[in-house]
Amino acid sequence: MYNFTPEEAVKIEGRFGKAFYDRLGEKLDRCAERWELKRMELLPSFSANCVFTCESAAFGKAILKLGPPGRERSTEASALQEYNGGRFCRLYTADLAEGAILEERILPGTPLRAEQSTEKRLSVYSGLVSGLHKEPSDPGAYPSYLDWVSRIAYFMQGQEDFRELSGHMQRAEALCRVLWAAYPRRLLLHGDLHHDNILLGEGGAYRIIDPKGVVGDPVFDVPRFILNEMDETIAPDTYGRLNTVIVKLTGLLNIPEAVIRQCLYIETAMSQCWNVESGMTPSMDHVELAEALMAEAGANPLAQPDAGTQG
Repeated sequence: MYNFTPEEAVKIEGRFGKAFYDRLGEKLDRCAERWELKRMELLPSFSANCVFTCESAAFGKAILKLGPPGRERSTEASALQEYNGGRFCRLYTADLAEGAILEERILPGTPLRAEQSTEKRLSVYSGLVSGLHKEPSDPGAYPSYLDWVSRIAYFMQGQEDFRELSGHMQRAEALCRVLWAAYPRRLLLHGDLHHDNILLGEGGAYRIIDPKGVVGDPVFDVPRFILNEMDETIAPDTYGRLNTVIVKLTGLLNIPEAVIRQCLYIETAMSQCWNVESGMTPSMDHVELAEALMAEAGANPLAQPDAGTQG
């Protein structure tokens, strides 16, 4: 039985609930026995899963992820299976009834966030995302990006304490519907392709981890990366830095600048609404910054965009 420290126990219960924590030790034991896992060590990450480094008799160094069973586990495992390595980490095996995924451990595993050069970060990201996306074998197995946007927009309609943010989200949904029609490719997207999900692997090549598994045009896989270029607290130079990032990505990805700006506004509004849904305090500063960036260069928020996109 894995021995959690009191601090770990508090964090796991706080994130996933007492019922999940009470069953976690038994789940770990079953996974360890079934997949012959040793040297398990909990990583200090408590977002969608409890994550353990481990060694597998069959696969070597690996990552074991345990979370509440549900569609999010299923879509992640399915996306990894469909991409089958390459630029992604490999899926070794999964038990979706347990909410368990065993996957390749990327080493040394330094996140792209640690790279100090903006030029280098953009080069790595654009190199990974260009030509990345593929058609899903079963599109119905995944939510669509528009599903995400519409669901949270509907949720926000009932949030009387956040009327201003809800107004932004309704506008973002309307804009998303325009882009959805203008960019009709329905490919398998990562859905959360930011700096901490891009890790340095062997030979200096970066690899991708933790896909959400969502369907849409590749333009919708761009804004999450830009969002993570923002500061937690908006600084005097944040606007200028992000403006430069957007302009550079326009050239690197061959996506119209106005479209990238619009996608960033949608993603920023949605991410802050997710904070509301999770009981966290949203940042209107970030939404207003994204709105100002969208207005840059005369981008008409609800204009029909050109249909250029990266492969």
